[in-house]
Amino acid sequence: MEVGLYTFGDIGKDPATGKTVNAHQRLKNLMEEIELADQVGLDVFGLGEHHRPNYAITTPPVVLAGAARTTKHIRLSSAVSVLSSDDPVRVFQQYATLDNLSDGRAELMVGRGSFIESFPLFGYDLNDYDALFEEKLQMLLAINEEEKLRWSGSDHTQRVEGLGVYPRPVNGKLPIWIAAGGTPDSMIRAGVLGTPLALAIIGGAPRRFAPLADLYRRAAEQAGNADKARVSLNVHGFVGEDGKRAADVFYPAQKAVMDQLGRERGWPPQTRAQFDAGTGPEGAMFVGSPAQLVDKILGLKDDLGFDRVTIQMAIGIIDHAEMLKAIEVLGTKVAPELRKAG
Repeated sequence: MEVGLYTFGDIGKDPATGKTVNAHQRLKNLMEEIELADQVGLDVFGLGEHHRPNYAITTPPVVLAGAARTTKHIRLSSAVSVLSSDDPVRVFQQYATLDNLSDGRAELMVGRGSFIESFPLFGYDLNDYDALFEEKLQMLLAINEEEKLRWSGSDHTQRVEGLGVYPRPVNGKLPIWIAAGGTPDSMIRAGVLGTPLALAIIGGAPRRFAPLADLYRRAAEQAGNADKARVSLNVHGFVGEDGKRAADVFYPAQKAVMDQLGRERGWPPQTRAQFDAGTGPEGAMFVGSPAQLVDKILGLKDDLGFDRVTIQMAIGIIDHAEMLKAIEVLGTKVAPELRKAG
């Protein structure tokens, strides 16, 4: 099993200390985090694209290129790239360039994104939300397949008549994942297209996603893509030598983020009791000691059939030293046990 991390590069005030972390400091800290993740043997590090004042990462490939020259083995991925409000040609070129800089370690995870700021920022109409993603995804996959692009174009993409898209990835093609939050249509699309599926589980009971993962695999099999089907769980969590302390470190930052989202989207503030329930065996948060995380992940593996798990540990502002300790524990004590179990 592959084990990794992802983050959006949160900035703002640390709820535990009151100190403010700006974009400059967060990006410097992030370079150290990715380097350590590489050193302790984690498999992948993903960065999400956001265009809000509380996140430092608007251009994941630029940040990942910074990490490419100081890491050796870890795969470098978006998590996600908001393809709907971008140009598939430019997205491919950025990640193919990253792939060459990193000796073939780039991955691209595309999705609609969890926020909508990029649509008006780049001049796209939210009424075209679904159509933009569908067409741009098809175009991106066509670019990945052939050096010379022949694309008829439409309202949402440009016409391209046999022009080359460069540079090409080191191994010919980029791994392109589709990230989805749990709609049946998204599962079927990923299976039919033969792309790996990143299943975002940030609420509810993870086991309830099992029918969706099965739907993805059935769609892949019926489309002749069974050999390409892979599932990654993208989850929230934190790990420490002591499970209670890990929860105590993670809770204030996670609560600050979820409460802000609640104010925007209409749900009440999170309580500690709700948080603790979410960290239990059937909850959506993967928080605790190494043994607790291993047991929880392996307990879901048969039902969900995943071979990768990536954890968003840097939710909100968490002390950098605490984050480095957590990354070390994840790489040295959690990942080896998960790999040993298959």
